[in-house]
Amino acid sequence: MSRSPGRKQDNHKISRELFVLTYGALVAQLCKDYEKDEDVNAYLDRMGYSIGIRLIDDFLARSAVKKCRSYSETADMIAQVAFKMYLGVTPSVSCSSAMGNEFSLILDKNPLVDFVEELPAERASLCYCNLLCGVIRGALEMVQLAAEVTFLQDRLKGDAVTEIGITFLRKPEDRKHKRNK
Repeated sequence: MSRSPGRKQDNHKISRELFVLTYGALVAQLCKDYEKDEDVNAYLDRMGYSIGIRLIDDFLARSAVKKCRSYSETADMIAQVAFKMYLGVTPSVSCSSAMGNEFSLILDKNPLVDFVEELPAERASLCYCNLLCGVIRGALEMVQLAAEVTFLQDRLKGDAVTEIGITFLRKPEDRKHKRNK
C-alpha cells in the first residue's frame, strides 16, 4: 500500500484545524468560567507560558538554530522559524525603539482566529490569542531572555493587522557583565 505524496500535507492541515477549533473551545470555556476578561487573559498567558517553557526544547532540537547574537536576530528567529514551524505563518518584524530592544511581530493572517469573525461586545477587552504572548515569553525566559510580550493590535478588535509587541527587558551589556562575574 503506497501513500500519495499530498497525504502528509492533508494530515497537517487537519491537525491544524483541530488545534484551532480546540483552542476556540478552550477560550469559550474560560469565558464561561471567568466573568472578567482580565482573568481569562491572565489564564491564557499562564497557560502559554507553561507551553513556551517546554516548547523551546523542541524548537531548539528540531530547528538546529545557532545562538542569536542580538535582540534583532532573536525577533527574526521567532518570526521566520518558530512561527513558521508551529503555526505555518511568517510574521513581519519591525524594530520600534532606538535602543533596539522593542520589536513588533505583525501577522497579516493569524491562524488561531480562522474560525472567529469577531469578539462579542461584552468581551471587548478579551485578548483571544493571549496564549501566544505567554508562549513567546516562556520560551525566551528559558534561553535567559526576560521579555514583556503583549498584543498591540488585534484584527478581532477591528485593527488592520494583528501585532504582538516584544520588549526585551535587559540590555545586552547587562547579560555580559552578569556572565563574567
